[in-house]
Amino acid sequence: MSKILLVEDDTMISSGITYALELEGYEVICGRNKNEAFNIINREDVDLAILDLQLPDGTGFEVFEKLKGTGTAVIFLTVVDDENTIVKAFDGGAEDYIVKPFRIRELLARVKRVTNSLHNQNSSANEIMIGKVIINVDEAKVYVGSETIDLTALEYRLLLIFANNKGILLTREKILEKIWDIDGNYVEDNTLTVYVKRLREKLHGAINIETVRGMGYRVDK
Repeated sequence: MSKILLVEDDTMISSGITYALELEGYEVICGRNKNEAFNIINREDVDLAILDLQLPDGTGFEVFEKLKGTGTAVIFLTVVDDENTIVKAFDGGAEDYIVKPFRIRELLARVKRVTNSLHNQNSSANEIMIGKVIINVDEAKVYVGSETIDLTALEYRLLLIFANNKGILLTREKILEKIWDIDGNYVEDNTLTVYVKRLREKLHGAINIETVRGMGYRVDK
């Protein structure tokens, strides 16, 4: 089931779109402004974002920029019918641009086209992106740009833990639980510090592993 972020300040439009999308089997998370959208992006991984351009506290383009590098597809849904704005959206990587007023069946058809395309891409290459790092899960290979990064098995497992918990504070205890050695040997707390340091060095800053003092680590999306 695809997860969709809908950013729309008009509650009538938002509730109507949400209802129609949920009937089609999508999970929908709604934000009414830029700030709410940013909070959602920080805590959730979404497949598709439907963005209004004119928001009470900013623009849809600011939300678009926030989504860059997350792998989230974007459809703009707005009253702005300006050629330069439309070109800017597509040049920036938007999947579609729909001008209000719109027909709900047309919106659903375009959403279906985008989500089907995402599904096909994921089927052909099981990859996870985190920061500037790409993890090919099928081949257990890690890339920064075109460079292949050689990781030990434990470093790779640690990276996967971070990749599957983007933006979430992970306590040291939780990481140690998840990274339990394959032979059943417990990984010590001091060893975890060493492996995080090595991972940072090997990835050359391609992801930001933030140390939260006294608690654990958080990795940006």
